[in-house]
Amino acid sequence: MNARLWLMLLLLAAPSPGLAQGFAGLGSEATGFALPSPDRVLEFPADHGAHPAFRIEWWYLTANMTGPDGIPYGLQWTLFRSALAPRDGQGWGAPQLWMGHAAVTTPTTHHVTERLARGGIGQAGVTATPFAAWIDDWTLQGPDFDHLRLTASGPDFAYEVDLQAKGPLILHGRNGYSVKSAQGQASHYYSQPAFALSGLLDLPEGRVKVTGTAWLDRDWSSQPLAQDQTGWDWFSLSFDSGDRLMGFVLRGEADYSSATWIGADGAVTAFADGAFQARPLDWHEVAGRRVPVVWQVRLPDRGVDVTVRALNRDAWMETSVPYWEGPVTLEGSHAGTGYLEMTGYGDGD
Repeated sequence: MNARLWLMLLLLAAPSPGLAQGFAGLGSEATGFALPSPDRVLEFPADHGAHPAFRIEWWYLTANMTGPDGIPYGLQWTLFRSALAPRDGQGWGAPQLWMGHAAVTTPTTHHVTERLARGGIGQAGVTATPFAAWIDDWTLQGPDFDHLRLTASGPDFAYEVDLQAKGPLILHGRNGYSVKSAQGQASHYYSQPAFALSGLLDLPEGRVKVTGTAWLDRDWSSQPLAQDQTGWDWFSLSFDSGDRLMGFVLRGEADYSSATWIGADGAVTAFADGAFQARPLDWHEVAGRRVPVVWQVRLPDRGVDVTVRALNRDAWMETSVPYWEGPVTLEGSHAGTGYLEMTGYGDGD
């Protein structure tokens, strides 16, 4: 989804007290904004850019990496856009708001930082050709979407990595129209799940040269959740076989799931609600929240039955809307690595 997170909605008008609005208000009405359509054909490179007529959007990258000594690392970089009105503009009156998250996870530490910006003044934005996404001095840019350089820094970390796509874009759901609830809420959602990565991490213990793989998600919508949906669990899994799996479960009065199987041979199969299963096996308390950090993930149609374990159980994102996000390892029917994002876990959950 993920993360997909739509966090910038915090900067919008607060939902009415006592009314169910979905996690972080994402189930609230989107009067005046554009809505996703199953008939829309995604167009590239144009759709790599921003869609200001929609209320929420993100460019979301996660990476599994190793250093020269074999130590595993995780990396996250996310740019969120949220709109006060369905239009673009210039100057301080522009209705587009931006938020950036950057994080690095090691087996024993988790570094995270956040940026906020207004649109219309050059502080943040996205252009499709040549591709550039930025907030302050954080940048994801390159001559095209297949060749990118990513930079970001926080109080106690920094990174600079190069990304080269090794496969095609993947459209989730029905040609990029991804349904999120039984009531029909949806988003336009596609990914580049096959970046090769190389670069440098700067951590308190020193500089580390890393190599690995990265997964970039693109998603935009205006009301992506139903009012009863309180959060989600999103998995991006890369198997040693070369196959990949994206799956998420949206938690509500009745859970709703979706998945995309990306075969090593390039075949892509979308799975509707119920085919993808995720069951918590072990829980951990972090920042006063109980979150599941070991999962059983199953996609019976592809013979997948894996145990998903957090590399670092304390990978908590202490941001404007807090959530858990970090790298995971896989064992069982398939070995590999991946990323897990979990939202909507409150005190005592």
